[in-house]
Amino acid sequence: MNQQTIAVLFGGRAPEHDVSIVSAIGSVIKPLQLSGHQVVPIYIAKNGNWYTGDQLAEIKTYQTGKIDEIIAKQKPLAISVNDGLTIFPEGRERKAIKIDIAFPVMHGSYGEDGSLMGLLRMANVPFVGCDMEASVVAMNKVLAKQVAEANGVPTPKYLAFTKAEFENDRAEVMKQIDSTLRYPLFVKPPHAGSSIGITKVKAEPDLANALEVAAYYDDVILIEESVENLIEVTVPIIGNDQPIVANVERPTHLTDDGVFDFETKYLGGGKKGGKGGKSGKQGAQGYSEIPAKLPEKLYRSCEDVALRIYRAVGLLGIARIDLLIDSKTNIVYFNEINPMPGSLYAHNWVTKGVSNVALVEKLLDYAIDSFTKRAAVNTTFSTNFLKQF
Repeated sequence: MNQQTIAVLFGGRAPEHDVSIVSAIGSVIKPLQLSGHQVVPIYIAKNGNWYTGDQLAEIKTYQTGKIDEIIAKQKPLAISVNDGLTIFPEGRERKAIKIDIAFPVMHGSYGEDGSLMGLLRMANVPFVGCDMEASVVAMNKVLAKQVAEANGVPTPKYLAFTKAEFENDRAEVMKQIDSTLRYPLFVKPPHAGSSIGITKVKAEPDLANALEVAAYYDDVILIEESVENLIEVTVPIIGNDQPIVANVERPTHLTDDGVFDFETKYLGGGKKGGKGGKSGKQGAQGYSEIPAKLPEKLYRSCEDVALRIYRAVGLLGIARIDLLIDSKTNIVYFNEINPMPGSLYAHNWVTKGVSNVALVEKLLDYAIDSFTKRAAVNTTFSTNFLKQF
């Protein structure tokens, strides 16, 4: 690809704010700079304001807390969405920067959930990753399960309630859960990512607290049965019409409850985690087995289920599909979708011979391909409707 002006958007108002910063700087900005692109870092603060500047592309800015000083002195970006995305640093039009491609590296609400994709779509600018509709489904675990069921893909038995339903009649909600689902259960905020707010409930006395935790992070609560004899795997995929699967990866350092939680993923591998993995065999934090050691037929089933979900939801560019396996029955259950995997799951793609630089270049190509196809669809319609008034 020719050199382009790439806006990398990260941070945001979601609980995964800090994870987004690490993903953007380490796995996207640096490789793009190595490719010779002009990279415009756009940091979205926790209050929703947008900022840019060279210092925002350095991890030390955030590690030292200097970011607070910078945004206290700097005016938020002015942006234009007229015929493309244009940004105006410090609000001065003479410094206008026209963006060729947007690369959202947002995790969770107000970004990965389709919110940002809708804005970029209206701006008529190519952007990396899933489109708005697919992002909405992917980041709503309840909707994603419904799509899986409609396409014949097994998913653990579940119930879902709104936060209002729970707060208005807690006893009734808990009664329905107890009479419908079998313990142990997982209680989740269905719009959150990075395993934030998830609780494993082994018995009824712990249920109320778990529901309150999920309700703190979301306006919907998802409760699902635990899969017996569990093997958890994850499948990174890239591509549009012809998606490409990386290695099926198996997390190896779970919590005592068998949860692949935020601490395990991001804070040094969790209680049992190491500080580094063997190249080609473990994840970047030493917490996974790549490729997962599964029987050949079961391994291929995981790839097949992941691809079926990818196509059914209409995912584009990049995503990660999480699956649950009952090792006795060999049933592969769909768990959830991550439409912008942390750090792009670059450690997995490296084992397939795709470097970080090659990975981001592929994602830019997919973004242009998606944009071109969207542009070919006619979205206007001429009528005489207004003349009758």
